[in-house]
Amino acid sequence: MTTPAAPPPYESTAAPRPYESYVYAYPHKTAYRPLPDRPALRELWAPERKDALSLYLHIPFCEVRCGFCNLFTRIGAPDELTTRYLDALDLQATAVRDALDGPGDHGPGDCRPGNRPARFAAAAFGGGTPTFLTAGELERLCDIAEKRMGADLRAVPLSVETSPATATADRLAVLAERGATRLSIGVQSFVEDEARAAVRPQRRADVEAALGRIRDARIPVLNIDLIYGIDGQTEASWRRSLDAALAWRPEELYLYPLYVRPLTGLGRLGAGGDAAWDAQRLRLYRQGRDHLLGHGYEQVSMRMFRRPGSPEQGADDHACQTDGMIGLGCGARSYTSALHYSFDYAVDMREIRAIIDAYTATADFSRAEVGRRVDEGEARRRHLLQSLLQARGLDVAEYRERFGSAPAADFPAELDRFAGLGWLDGSAPAGLLRLSPEGLAHSDALGPALFSPAVRAAMAAYAPK
Repeated sequence: MTTPAAPPPYESTAAPRPYESYVYAYPHKTAYRPLPDRPALRELWAPERKDALSLYLHIPFCEVRCGFCNLFTRIGAPDELTTRYLDALDLQATAVRDALDGPGDHGPGDCRPGNRPARFAAAAFGGGTPTFLTAGELERLCDIAEKRMGADLRAVPLSVETSPATATADRLAVLAERGATRLSIGVQSFVEDEARAAVRPQRRADVEAALGRIRDARIPVLNIDLIYGIDGQTEASWRRSLDAALAWRPEELYLYPLYVRPLTGLGRLGAGGDAAWDAQRLRLYRQGRDHLLGHGYEQVSMRMFRRPGSPEQGADDHACQTDGMIGLGCGARSYTSALHYSFDYAVDMREIRAIIDAYTATADFSRAEVGRRVDEGEARRRHLLQSLLQARGLDVAEYRERFGSAPAADFPAELDRFAGLGWLDGSAPAGLLRLSPEGLAHSDALGPALFSPAVRAAMAAYAPK
């Protein structure tokens, strides 16, 4: 195992590399550690507001592992592993719901946060590939969300991830009937040579057929993921992928820069980047952004673009909910206001298989095992980071109402530096802290720049496995 180098200091006035790290949650999972006290979930959730929780169910299986993937997932599920996994998920859901409900009277006169019945405002199935499960297993997954957790899937936004090979008519019919409002499909590239270069073999005809089945299922929101920066990709081939995606008029499009991370397929092949690759990715990002804006899409974040009039239910729509996440499954994370917790994390396939096997053999899910405490200082960073990385920006009055201070007072050096780099929008209305187009383009440098020294040190000490 190798230990990653510590993130660089951020005092320099020079612009950092634009692709430091994709920040979609803070603190980063590599800053998590085993929790010596193994706190009881009932105690963790007792003081929390539970009237608008988010529910996430993680399925750690895929039919193939893409060369760029460092997600917690394994290839295939032999020996009825999916059945055993769903059994464990059911058991975990029962324990978590018991912890959320807690003791005491939940009547209308008892208004303490910890004594309000838990309710869910959004749900998502991710992975891995949730549609790796059969149609019957997807029915059971929905039953766990509804009958065990109490989420009304037909009444809240329900987002589900899929792949071209697993987006079959019978699976999509189950999801549509059970209330799915958003399907996100990882296409990555409509150019077959590029897909192979990313160690993601697929035929464009199969991708188009899967998109047709999704549209036939009449799920309200289709999201298509595309990747730029693939070896051999050009401005012309990137434009072909963009236009192929636009032909389906997706409600959402996510444009991801390619990253090559340790222990992934591309990482083992020795693929990597330099300043020229950074420049290529930045050039392709700007081309993709301008192309989608020219087709009437609105930019929600560096990665996310939405067609006007589409229902707002993608992952970025819930970034303002900094806490209140319930994650089920061995690759899921849960967030309370004071602790973020999960199970162990790995990228190497042997390590992942061992963690999944341990999860399916677990009898007691009543305690948090791995995580990181979040004090008020980290909560301020989290709020600033999550808000600032959205195109709409941060409402200074909301920040002040929550923390009793202003972002400029809490993070003067960081914000001064961002302003000096031209990353802040000087024309934003009063009371709004917002990134400039150049700031959005450099989101993957700006986000890591807001990590605390303690989190950076914990990430640097993490040994990938």
